[in-house]
Amino acid sequence: MKRMLSGIKPTGQLTLGNYIGALRNFVKYQDEYEMYVFIANLHCITEYQEPLELSKNLTDAVALYLACGLDPDISTIFLQTDVLAHAELGYIMACNTYLGELNRMTQFKDKTLKNEKNLTAGLYTYPCLMAADILLYNANYVPVGEDQKQHVELTRDVATRFNNKYGETFVVPEPLIAKVGARIMSLSDPNKKMSKSEETNKGCIYLLDDLNVARKKIMGAVTDSVGIIQLDKQNQPGLYNLIEIASSLTERKMEDIINEFVGQGYGKLKAYVADVVCSELEKIQNKYHEIIESHMLEKIMQDGAAKANEIANKTLNDVKQKIGLEIKY
Repeated sequence: MKRMLSGIKPTGQLTLGNYIGALRNFVKYQDEYEMYVFIANLHCITEYQEPLELSKNLTDAVALYLACGLDPDISTIFLQTDVLAHAELGYIMACNTYLGELNRMTQFKDKTLKNEKNLTAGLYTYPCLMAADILLYNANYVPVGEDQKQHVELTRDVATRFNNKYGETFVVPEPLIAKVGARIMSLSDPNKKMSKSEETNKGCIYLLDDLNVARKKIMGAVTDSVGIIQLDKQNQPGLYNLIEIASSLTERKMEDIINEFVGQGYGKLKAYVADVVCSELEKIQNKYHEIIESHMLEKIMQDGAAKANEIANKTLNDVKQKIGLEIKY
């Protein structure tokens, strides 16, 4: 069975965009692949996080992974810092990554162009740690959104370079991008990705949002003045985004949704999308509360860490031997 790995960086509460672009796909994939899913808590601290809030977000992320349908009996779920090999291989990968490659990484480059202050070295070397995250588990596939594809491409380059230098060591992974829902946009600015780091919460739906709040956000979503329900991503990005959200959650074709609402006002379409979203959120939230109250998280994370450590340490030891870091007595 082919192996797949991915993770989510819970710097804030998980969003509808995280669910559609990642979590739902993890659930689908776990029956087809040997699935490894981790909470990327080291990646969280490239920028300051309030400690108590970060700790809660990590707990909620695990509970929401499970509430969304990940099965710990068939998927390995673990915390990044419970596997020390991530940090160690991350440094080794940084020593095999060129400055020019990191300078081209969009995330850091965008922040630099905006003249953001106090950017950390951790943010700069983020892609090296992400490469280690993936390569430790010899993952064949990595499901990512469009914005993370560049990091997987760098991982492929670094893995290939290492293999050429030291002999066959790493599986060179393939990025896997969903055709629909890979990049859900903000409800308040459909030209930006839905993000938990938005200055206002109007454009972002959180998985733990009150259902009335979620509905209000959708009904207030930015659309356009065209007034025609059709698929025109370039000229009607807000409308396209709403249709894509509904299509992703119902698995209906976008064209079928268009046909149902053609000739009707945006209000009716928004109400439909709100019904779909709130129905999904209600199921997730009910399951989430069951999981939190059951006190099952500690055992699941301990079991996941044990399994992940076994594979990761084997890979790391192989790497250290090949590059000469081990003393042979």
